[in-house]
Amino acid sequence: LPVKKKPRTFYNAEQLEELEKMFQEDHYPDSEKRRKIAAVVGVTPQRILVWFQNRRAKWRKLQKLSIKANRKYPASPA
Repeated sequence: LPVKKKPRTFYNAEQLEELEKMFQEDHYPDSEKRRKIAAVVGVTPQRILVWFQNRRAKWRKLQKLSIKANRKYPASPA
């Protein structure tokens, strides 16, 4: 039997702003904090879990790119 995928969750600007603010405070919120965030944002805690997983992946990717850029173009001594 094929696995049914959940429909994609689209976040509005206010929701994203709140999620980003929470991400800056804590990259790994526990289940209680996820429930609180879900109540504020208006989605399920499971959607919050997935959003944080995806956001951490994006953050790691940006960190890698930043490190590569620094190696390629080291800061010139002032």
